[in-house]
Amino acid sequence: MHENIAVWSDREPTLDEELSALGEEDIFDMANLGEAQTGVPGVILISTAMGSHGPRVKYYLKAGRHQPSFSVAVSPEPRVVANSLPERDLARMAAPVIAWVAANHDALARFWWDGPDWMNDEVQGFIAGLKKV
Repeated sequence: MHENIAVWSDREPTLDEELSALGEEDIFDMANLGEAQTGVPGVILISTAMGSHGPRVKYYLKAGRHQPSFSVAVSPEPRVVANSLPERDLARMAAPVIAWVAANHDALARFWWDGPDWMNDEVQGFIAGLKKV
């Protein structure tokens, strides 16, 4: 594994587990972005504030509520904060996902915090404006 990738020791919850933990009043938006939109093979899930943690994206080899994944903190210096993928998949995919988050961290942070108030055209414009790696 690349030496600048810090991994939180907790197991990454599946999307289904994370959604089940939300209360009835929790409102969020999410989108699965594929390689055509990100330049990263696989699926990157972006969302507005979801859960009690800070801004992050989830990476999956393939989409699905029960798929293993890893999360990357949205910041100028992104890092892996949780993982449930096999180590070989994490080692192979962490660097491109971290590069994508670094290239888009300001936009992703705005979406995390302000996205629930955006209209559909604003969400679509945000997604279209994300940089590929």
